[in-house]
Amino acid sequence: MKLLSRLYDPAEGEVLLDGRDLRDYHLDDVRREVAVVFQDFFRYDLSAADNIGFGEVRALDDRDRIRTAATDAGAHDTIDALPKGYDTVLGKTFDEGVDLSGGEWQHLAISRAFMSDARILILDEPTAALDAFREHRLYEQVAEFTSDRMVVFISHRFSTVRMADLIVVVEQGRVVEIGSHDELLAREGRYAAMFNTQAARYR
Repeated sequence: MKLLSRLYDPAEGEVLLDGRDLRDYHLDDVRREVAVVFQDFFRYDLSAADNIGFGEVRALDDRDRIRTAATDAGAHDTIDALPKGYDTVLGKTFDEGVDLSGGEWQHLAISRAFMSDARILILDEPTAALDAFREHRLYEQVAEFTSDRMVVFISHRFSTVRMADLIVVVEQGRVVEIGSHDELLAREGRYAAMFNTQAARYR
């Protein structure tokens, strides 16, 4: 993820975008077109609006856009119920700060990504703190509101993975399988073994 977003450049090999080395693109262009939600996303001890608005700093004062991003990511109801709504200070740094649950913070982080106009959205275990119902709803929203973007998500939950158009199985740093969910199940390889093992828990 950090290579794709050019937080780092590879020490060996190359990352290609449209067949062109990512390092050949202007760094500002790459950063503008790639939005990332890391598993260890940052929590700002500022207002709920600022936590979302930082996804597109130029629109930090655009409350309608912030509210839309929060609604699309499923965070609006949580924010609306806070003492001062979007103006509520979050976190524990300040006396008036209101802390959120892990899942609620996660929705805010995804809202922040939705603020961006980036055409590539990268999500690292974005539903780790959510229950199964919230996870399913979130991915429905992601699918609906990112239909014109490329979404790369990293997950060990196969209920999530199976939604992808293309699945890449990485083991010990190497790609071992590529295909759709049905194709990989039919091959009865590493993906099928992992999927069936996880699915067996629910039978």
